[in-house]
Amino acid sequence: MKPRRLLAATAAAAALTSVLAACAGSDSDSADDGDVQEVTVGALPILDVAAFHVGLQEGLFEEEGLDVTVENAQGGAAIIPAVLQGDTPIGFSNVTSLLIAKSRGLPIQIIAPASASTGEVGEDFAAVVVPDDSDIESAADLAGATVGINTLNNISDTVIRETVRADGGDEDAVEFVEMAFPDMPAALEAGNVDAVFVVEPFLSITRGAGAKPVTWPYAEAVEDLEVAVFFTSEQTAQSDPDLIERFTRAMVASQELASSDDELLRAIATTYTEIDEALLEELTFPKFTSEVNEESAQGLADLGQQDGLFEEEPDLDALFGR
Repeated sequence: MKPRRLLAATAAAAALTSVLAACAGSDSDSADDGDVQEVTVGALPILDVAAFHVGLQEGLFEEEGLDVTVENAQGGAAIIPAVLQGDTPIGFSNVTSLLIAKSRGLPIQIIAPASASTGEVGEDFAAVVVPDDSDIESAADLAGATVGINTLNNISDTVIRETVRADGGDEDAVEFVEMAFPDMPAALEAGNVDAVFVVEPFLSITRGAGAKPVTWPYAEAVEDLEVAVFFTSEQTAQSDPDLIERFTRAMVASQELASSDDELLRAIATTYTEIDEALLEELTFPKFTSEVNEESAQGLADLGQQDGLFEEEPDLDALFGR
């Protein structure tokens, strides 16, 4: 499978513990007549959605006749039920969470790209870091270590396990500890964990405090890794395909603009996050692609299957609306 732009319905969602009883679509009518259509999008205030906010600021969604309201959630898990219930017809999630949700039978579809690894070791937006005086020097050395990650049994531990395995270490000997990203720098400094898997801006914060990266799992585990995407429910995709097509066109245009204008991209980060402006020039942003990468999703599905994340093998055809 080759990456391709999806202009029809497709989606992604975070893991849920049970299948919701009912799904509802968008309340708004199709905008074929030229009327502006209101739509709420569930997101998180992180760098992965920087291109989305560039598009909002620059009027790219308005050009498609969409009046977008952003509903920021505290975590990705809250976005899935909101999408399935129709409260936020479109949502943002990492791909592994969507694979887990699909394996549990949830009716979701991926519709548009959001963020990807740069693919460059040493120049990515996420890394496992350790104190400067740590004996841990490589991914293999993480065997027997405690590693802080933001969510257990999800994308973080699967990509770390793969990098440890590929480096000749015992991936089963890594002990993962769940903690929020903002708590990781202090936990590492206090010695509560041996290492933490941080994303920006916490990568720059920990490195500024003397931590050193020892592996770059997003860049190393899966080639051209697509980390996160936008998704919808199957019901919304079927009942309002025009909304999905217009959102996808606007999102692709937003990705392309963000990729071509670094100054605009960095400036947008302070408008929807609490990132200190002093850090802006140091930050490494995700790569913003114009296509959803199905091959990357298959790679994450293979890792998840190997690590026992799924109750049933996820149906990628259904996840991509085929």
